[in-house]
Amino acid sequence: MYYEILIEWDAEANVWYIENSTVPGLVGEAATLDAMLALLQTRVPEMLTENGCPADDFIPLRVLNTTYSAQL
Repeated sequence: MYYEILIEWDAEANVWYIENSTVPGLVGEAATLDAMLALLQTRVPEMLTENGCPADDFIPLRVLNTTYSAQL
């Protein structure tokens, strides 16, 4: 089992934000993708604990992004 998180870029606000997630109650935004990943490292375990979901030292995540962050 894994938790899935969809992050998107809001060009108008210049932030990455959590569009959708299977982690109950997870919300957040960050100015950079690195900052978003750091936020997830903190917030995911907090939200799982807060909602009584099983969590241990390893929490399997699938982070998805449908926004183009670079031109190929």
